[in-house]
Amino acid sequence: MEKWANGLEQVAITVTDENGDFIDLNTHSKRVNLKSMDENLIGKNIMGCHNERSKAIINNMMTNKATNVYTIQKKGQKKLIYQAPWFKEDGSFGGLVEISLVIPFEMPHYNRDQQ
Repeated sequence: MEKWANGLEQVAITVTDENGDFIDLNTHSKRVNLKSMDENLIGKNIMGCHNERSKAIINNMMTNKATNVYTIQKKGQKKLIYQAPWFKEDGSFGGLVEISLVIPFEMPHYNRDQQ
């Protein structure tokens, strides 16, 4: 079966297990996070890739099963960063997933609560 997430050209998906070890990266995540496509992060810990500020945020997300969402501008693109816990079928904490996607600088917002 083809891995559908590899076909997302502007969406980077990175997944860790409950210990913070990388277990999956789609192709776009590898392009934006690795120095070389030959490099392999699988089995390595997420903490080795981050500064102290980021490590504190990651620790909070893992301890409290919290979500962290923000936007950045990098290399002329605006991106939405969505970091959240994922859970196994039995309900136990599985780890963290980060979804990073390119978004327009200006984009419409629709309030579906209003008629």
